[in-house]
This record gives sequence, structure tokens and C-alpha cells, in this order.
Amino acid sequence: MAIGFRFSEYIPPQQEEENFESLLKIFLQLVTFTSGDVAEALSWLNELDKEYKLTSDKYGIGDFIEDLKKKGFIDDGPQQDGNFSLTAKSEQGIRKSALEEIFGKLKKGGQGSHATSHTGIGDEASTDRREYRFGDAVEQISMTDSIRNAQVNHGIGEFRLTEQDLEVNETEHKSQASTVLMIDISHSMILYGEDRITPAKKVAMALAELVKQKYPKDSLDVIVFGNDAWQIEIKDLPYLQVGPYHTNTVAGLELAMDILRKRKTANKQIFMITDGKPTCLKEGLHYYKNSFGLDRKVVNKTLNLAAQCRRLKIPITTFMIASDPYLQAFVDEFTQVNNGQAYYSSLKGLGHLVFRDYKQNRKKNF
Repeated sequence: MAIGFRFSEYIPPQQEEENFESLLKIFLQLVTFTSGDVAEALSWLNELDKEYKLTSDKYGIGDFIEDLKKKGFIDDGPQQDGNFSLTAKSEQGIRKSALEEIFGKLKKGGQGSHATSHTGIGDEASTDRREYRFGDAVEQISMTDSIRNAQVNHGIGEFRLTEQDLEVNETEHKSQASTVLMIDISHSMILYGEDRITPAKKVAMALAELVKQKYPKDSLDVIVFGNDAWQIEIKDLPYLQVGPYHTNTVAGLELAMDILRKRKTANKQIFMITDGKPTCLKEGLHYYKNSFGLDRKVVNKTLNLAAQCRRLKIPITTFMIASDPYLQAFVDEFTQVNNGQAYYSSLKGLGHLVFRDYKQNRKKNF
């Protein structure tokens, strides 16, 4: 019987699909920058097309817009008036894009969970073996090792399996974690012409997608803080904008603690992304504000909350987007009081540090 090859007609990849995917990546970046304003993002895309010739005679921006609608990334709204809006598919696409950009490509696993340093009756088998203990599950028993022990202990001629012969597969405990991510949306996040809010949003979206894919048992709550603090949905992250606010870190920490207090998990933590010092407190119906230097009234209240979090065993990891020595000195003091972690990062390295600390906190604290 002759063995040969079967040939078929080669069908090259569709050019339109390749063009769509390449333009989609740029579009998702732009729509993050424009805080979800589709029209402005498409306007920027047109300008980039003029400058860098992103499209061809066969596939233009108009075709791309039609494909965005057909594939469910944008819609025209109820009145079909051309005021495009993002769909849930786009919001998820933006989070995935941020995840790939900041954390690299991660394979989706099964049920995510936090490894601990404890072993016993757990969820995931390890390579370790130990003697049987009362209460161990039957499925943990390693029959091969147990039978071998019986032969060594009692001889091959008379097979007898006793409790002392049993070996079990060691398992590692897994636990859930509750995380609150705090994002500073004060005016300083866009001060002096520097866009610091876009990288902060990307980190938040990447972290949200990471938790969703790798650690589905975890909870992740996101809050923003300016003059006040309030909770937002994960789906709202692409639309986040800076306001004409001061930095009420106290309000953010109080809200984060309220959220974590309602969580039943034993393992809790706070991530805080900020570029400025605390400058604001709310006293009754009025705001106490001072943007000049470090106001001890504001600072002391902030440090008191850091100490309270420490007593509640809630570590705070602060990502400080600033290089001012006196601001770093404040963060050092804040971190020491909380016994947490602090990183002074450039915008480029922020995502890597968030990911690294999230993974390290899981391994170390949980």
C-alpha cells in the first residue's frame, strides 16, 4: 500500500480579518485613553490612518466601523443617530487587551485559589507523601505506596494491610482572598500634562481580568477616591475619568475597610494606586483641604487608618507614582505603620509590580 500526500487548495488568510484584528488592537487602546468615548477614539484612529496608512484601498476605516457593529463591539444606541457606545463584549476585550499588555499571555486555568504554607486535608494534591492520620479522606490514600509498605513490614507471603502501612498523598490548603483596589482620580493624575490615569486604569482592568481568569474564587472590588470615595463596577473601568478633586485617602481607606468587613474570607488586602499625598478630609458636611505640603491633620488621620488595617490583618500595598522625596517619606511611614508593601514605580513598570505583588501576597500571606 503506497503512502502518499493529499493536496488541497491553499486558502490564504482573509485580508479583511487581519486588518480588522490589527485595527481592533489600536481601537481598544484608544478607547481606553478616551475613557470610553467611541467617537473620539474613531476620530483618533482616522488621524493615525492618515499619518501611518493603517488601511488600504480594499479595507478602510468605514469597513472597520461596520465590522465593529456586526461583531458586537459597538452599537448605535436606541435612536441609531451615530452616537456609538461600547458593548459588554468591548469592555471585556479592553480588559483582556490590558491583561496581555501588562501581564503577558496567561493560560486560563481551572478553579483559581491561593496556595498556603499549610498542608493537610486540602484541595490540591502535592508530590509529598506522609503517614495516614485520622480524618484523612480515603481518596488521599496512595495504594501503591501503602501496599509496598505492607510487604516490607509483614512480608510478601502474608498480605496484611494495617493502618500503620497506609501512606497518603499530601494536599495543600487553598483559600479565598478578598481584594479592594483603590484608584486615585484626583486632579493631580493629569497634572502638568502627564497622563497617569490611563496606566492606572489599565492596571485595574488587567488585575480584574487576572482575578476572573486565574482566581475565580476571589472577590475583587474597585473603588475610586477624590474628595470622596465610591465603589464602581469592573465594567465601568474603561470610562474612568479624573475629576477636579483633592485626594481624600481617608475616605478611600474607610470605604475599603467597610467592603472588606462584609467579606467572610479570612484573607483580605488593599491595593492603592496613587500619585499624590493625602490633601483632603471630610468633616461633617464640609471638606478640609490643604494642597501645600503634608498637612499633619490629614496625614495623622491617614496613618491611624493604616494602623487600624494592620490590627485587622489587612495589608496595604501602595503603588506610588511619584519621585518627590518628601512624598516617598510619607509613603514609607504609612507602609511601616501598616506593615504593608510600597513600590515607587514609573508608569511603564506599574503593571508588572502589581502582578508580582498580587502573586507574592497570595503565596506569602495566604
